[in-house]
Amino acid sequence: MTKMNAVGWFDIYVDDLKRAVAFYETVLGHKLEEIVDPTGQSQMMSFPADMNAYGAGGALTKSQHAGPGIGGTIVYFSTKDCAVEEKRVADAGGQVVRPKFSIGEFGWVTLCQDIEGNMFGLSSMQ
Repeated sequence: MTKMNAVGWFDIYVDDLKRAVAFYETVLGHKLEEIVDPTGQSQMMSFPADMNAYGAGGALTKSQHAGPGIGGTIVYFSTKDCAVEEKRVADAGGQVVRPKFSIGEFGWVTLCQDIEGNMFGLSSMQ
């Protein structure tokens, strides 16, 4: 049996897709790409991903079936040094909830809140 990563995809639910895209593009320094929901019920903008590589792909999603908010799942974006992206959060309209801190042998994490009210993390080994 082939092992699989526990997470294969994620959605970050938003109310204002254009505003959320601008936030994440600013903080992460990557362009998001439109993807089509075959059901036509959601608007989606995908984070850059190679679905054949280690890790998970995902998208910002505007849907009538779910909405943004604190207390749900936290997505951690992999970075080279999470302090770099952390410095961009406030200027992009978000908030740093917990500045870069050590998680021991597993590296470093910053906890943030995006412009839609979603909690997310930045993770790095340095």
